[in-house]
Amino acid sequence: MPTSQLIKTNDGAHILLNNSQPFYIKGAGLEFAELETFAAAGGNTFRTWRVDNGSRDVIELLDEAQRLGLSVCMGLDLARERHGFDYSDPKAVKAQTDAMMHDVERLKDHPALFMWGLGNELNLRAKDLKVWNAVDQLAQKIKAADPNHLVTTMLAGIDKPTIEAIKERAPSLDLLSFQIYGEIDQLPQILKKVGYTGPYQVTEWGPTGHWESPETAWKRHIEPSSHDKAKDISRRYNEIILRDKANCLGSYIFLWGQKQERTPTWYGLFLEKGERTEAVDVLQHAWTNSWPQHRAPAIEALTLNALNASNSVMMRSNETATAQVSFSSPDSGTSISWIVRKEVERALQSDGGDHEPTPATVVSSIASREPHYQFSISTPGEYRLYCQVDTPNNTSAVANIPFLVTSAEEIKSTSKSIIQHTVS
Repeated sequence: MPTSQLIKTNDGAHILLNNSQPFYIKGAGLEFAELETFAAAGGNTFRTWRVDNGSRDVIELLDEAQRLGLSVCMGLDLARERHGFDYSDPKAVKAQTDAMMHDVERLKDHPALFMWGLGNELNLRAKDLKVWNAVDQLAQKIKAADPNHLVTTMLAGIDKPTIEAIKERAPSLDLLSFQIYGEIDQLPQILKKVGYTGPYQVTEWGPTGHWESPETAWKRHIEPSSHDKAKDISRRYNEIILRDKANCLGSYIFLWGQKQERTPTWYGLFLEKGERTEAVDVLQHAWTNSWPQHRAPAIEALTLNALNASNSVMMRSNETATAQVSFSSPDSGTSISWIVRKEVERALQSDGGDHEPTPATVVSSIASREPHYQFSISTPGEYRLYCQVDTPNNTSAVANIPFLVTSAEEIKSTSKSIIQHTVS
């Protein structure tokens, strides 16, 4: 079926077709995690960011997706201007297009292939509008070689200049893909403001982004707990994504897996050792109308020296600090562990989801059932305390508090600004 027939319009609503049948995207960004957990939760399609993810062969990935009844929005990793690529260099653009077409020819007939995603956030901090001419040239070549799959590009946010530039320079795209986090709460108003009325999918969304979140007095982002994230994800899916029945073809949650971005826990729906968080539970319920057999626990409150993260917690070197957690869990046999990590050095903080090193562990505890933890830090600096509640069924809850350790000499000069910043 040619791509022009893969999105139909019925009474003003865009309807996506897959294998000639109406298809609503229940998706996730997923390159490294196990596909079986995703399929078991009710997901039906996942997106990648590149053909070669350095972890597993792409044909192997597509074969497993087919076995599990999943389809794949295959990412073609176009270079970004913010990384130094020059879209005004025709030789460089041609070389990139040729490399992308090699992968298209290799994968276009695989039955698990669903859609092509040309680049990821090519508009982020980009100035050269010729990027969209290059995207259109590639889209045209793909459609000539493969008329059976849709072609899109993934955008950072939604702004009118980008929408207008794509409309003028890349008309061969079949739909647009938006990546939007906290601002998704205003998605209907944003789409109306920019004047976009065509079909779209949301290819990244989830918890509120770190750049949108409150900060401590020393400019470190305050991360919501896994419980608060799950509540936001459930609300955003049901009240925003599902409600646009005219133009939204579905969405891909970010991230079905784990990654370090400001913290090791901010965006992944799973933790470093594969533990499932509450966000997976609410997505499974949204996708299948049923809860998993074993629900994840929920951290309801976490304090450090009787203060919340919003209080910009500060302590002296070698001071004994006390953390306290309260939580609920449907399973018995829970255990609690604590880790203090340094914050990511500011010079090493990632931009646009690029690689970021996981900060070092300073102190940690052996898992126990005690809801409190005492520790001290001798070296002044910026740190973050993580609390994790685990169950015997590989489900977990997490929360953290950033805090500042100062020397006795520094405490007087910083106390005033900290107090002024404190949120009551």
